[in-house]
Amino acid sequence: MTDSARASAAGELVVYERKRGWAALELREVWKYRELLYFLTWRDVLVRYKQAVFGVAWAILQPFLTMVVFTLVFNQIVGVKSPDPKLPYAVFSYAGLLPWQFFAGALTRSGVSLVGNANLLTKVYFPRLVIPFSAVLAGLVDLGISFLVLIGLMAASGIVPTWQVVFLPLFVLLALAAAVAVSLWLSALNVLYRDVQYAIPLFVQLWMFVSPVIYPITNIPAGPLRTLFALNPMTGVIAGFRWALLGQEFPGTYLVVSIAVVVPLLVGGLFFFKRMERVFADVV
Repeated sequence: MTDSARASAAGELVVYERKRGWAALELREVWKYRELLYFLTWRDVLVRYKQAVFGVAWAILQPFLTMVVFTLVFNQIVGVKSPDPKLPYAVFSYAGLLPWQFFAGALTRSGVSLVGNANLLTKVYFPRLVIPFSAVLAGLVDLGISFLVLIGLMAASGIVPTWQVVFLPLFVLLALAAAVAVSLWLSALNVLYRDVQYAIPLFVQLWMFVSPVIYPITNIPAGPLRTLFALNPMTGVIAGFRWALLGQEFPGTYLVVSIAVVVPLLVGGLFFFKRMERVFADVV
């Protein structure tokens, strides 16, 4: 029993002081409720594939079939090529699909996560950050399963990862940070304005076309347009995946810009989420 609970049970007056700055985020509370975070993460994974005929195989089929469509339409018909003639377009596009589908899935799930857990919000106390966090973390399972397919594609194409692969976890971490940053804004806004849940699929689809999933960064004309594309945090993440796994060009500037965009977006999202948290139970 916590000190405040003991005080309440004893009939004592409990005074809560409003915290400011970093202390207001109460990130330590999230760590204290890590078991709940673990439970909600696995619940999201299990519910997503419950009573599905193919089960977890969808984590493989979805990116694989998308890669097949991209190869047939954009490579064979439109003529989009990988930057390296020795690198098959199928492997090139699949390496970009891995971080993108993780990011897109995280936004889709977490954007509606607070409304979907309305019963928990109104009945039980816990750090509300746990809900969007769990929705994002659940995507790591799909990412790990899909990664096995990429290994198979690389082996079939005779592509051996270089030493840069040791940096892959850092790009996964950056993709995770970007997903959490955007998810905090979307999940909080969706509680206040339910139109957000209908806009998220369109938002995600449009975002994909301004990310270098289908095409290499070199296809973007140099100048203001390329600068604008660099502000997309997923540009650095996707290019980083291809550098670490396929030995493509190091995304130096894009990576720096991606980090510079993700950090303030994440910090701002945390403070915005905590500010809106007080009205969640009343509005949801």
